[in-house]
Amino acid sequence: MNRSFGWFSIVRLGAVQASIGAMVMIATSLLNRLMVLEYGLAAGIPAGLVAWHYMVQLSRPLWGHGSDLGRKRTPWVIGGMAILGAGAMLAVQATTMLDDARTPGIALAVIAFSLIGAGVGAAGTSMLAILASGVAPERRAAAAATTWIMMVFGIVISAGTAGALLDPYSEQRLFVVAGGVVAAAISLTCLAMLGLEAKTTGAVPTENRQPPATLGEAIAEILGDPQSRRFTLFIFVSMLAYSMQDLILEPFAGLVFQMSPGQSTSLSGLQHGGVLVGMIVTGLGGSAFAGRMPIELRVWTMLGCIGSAVALAGLAMAAQAGPGWPLAANIAALGFFNGAFAVSAIGSMMGLAGAGKRTREGVRMGVWGTAQAIAFGLGGLTGALGVDFVRGATGQVSQAFQLIFAFEASLFLISAILAMRVTYRRAIPAQLGTAGA
Repeated sequence: MNRSFGWFSIVRLGAVQASIGAMVMIATSLLNRLMVLEYGLAAGIPAGLVAWHYMVQLSRPLWGHGSDLGRKRTPWVIGGMAILGAGAMLAVQATTMLDDARTPGIALAVIAFSLIGAGVGAAGTSMLAILASGVAPERRAAAAATTWIMMVFGIVISAGTAGALLDPYSEQRLFVVAGGVVAAAISLTCLAMLGLEAKTTGAVPTENRQPPATLGEAIAEILGDPQSRRFTLFIFVSMLAYSMQDLILEPFAGLVFQMSPGQSTSLSGLQHGGVLVGMIVTGLGGSAFAGRMPIELRVWTMLGCIGSAVALAGLAMAAQAGPGWPLAANIAALGFFNGAFAVSAIGSMMGLAGAGKRTREGVRMGVWGTAQAIAFGLGGLTGALGVDFVRGATGQVSQAFQLIFAFEASLFLISAILAMRVTYRRAIPAQLGTAGA
């Protein structure tokens, strides 16, 4: 009889997700700031490196298919973390070269961020495939909430700790702090994954599975299935809308509401707090109601998308109203509904991951992870360039932000429609037995 993951096992997978977030933080946040402030690089160079690491994650289907072909996914998770750690330390080395050897340093940084993207793709995709195949359907929303909340905490804790230990800054101290984060993250991953896959044989017994498809056949099956194709489109459109405000929210608060950098940064923290609350509420609700009331994860997804659209419409009106608009409450609401849609979408993703005839969880998670990576790479860039373009064409700052926020709201409404067109199928739930630790 097959067994599904209990809560302790889900938390262990969350620890892996937190470890991934902690190491990615080094490159995308810590080194980003150092490159600009300490080494005088144009802001576009570290931004381009971050975008490049998303582009490298187009390899996610390849990593996922590889883990599908193997008997165990754990080596792919640990191997991916090792690649990610090597990339992070190579990025540190590249950063310290920028004063004396700028061109070789930037070239090395490109290689480092390529390794970071590959490591995130290999470890993250395989970890999600383990989660999708080992979690009972009624726990998927709560499992998604748990792992993503732990990832956010991993980023916050590592960022705060690293920032405190780096003061006063020196290159030697940077190597020690970054090395400590990498060593701790890889060690925690190895401990978390120890014997974990042995706790479940998955939702579908090995003898009942058809032979795994080739990568080309797997992608063709996913894109040929109307439900999977719609879900892939939903992931892309919704994540594009989700990420478009990343680079413009703080400038919006400063330019339209005349807020100081500290005040605008506190608004960003308020938004992330709303995201966490939305994740917790939706995770608990999605897990409690599934199978007991006529409500599915896609309904939670739709509500989260509609709520996000309404909050963004509020920001579009705030662009015209200016000071006096309840901006803090508006941004907190946006964060809440963003978190609600994100967790329910991830829960639905895990539900659909095991629904293939010949494709397995790894390659499906890889395809959807690729759609998400492309959307994240384009989202922030599109939002920032859109504001600049409209502002340059009209000369009106408020109108520029109003149009972009309205466009984001329309993308979320389209996402809600796409979400309701996806049939949430439970992949052979009868095969799932007693939950274990």
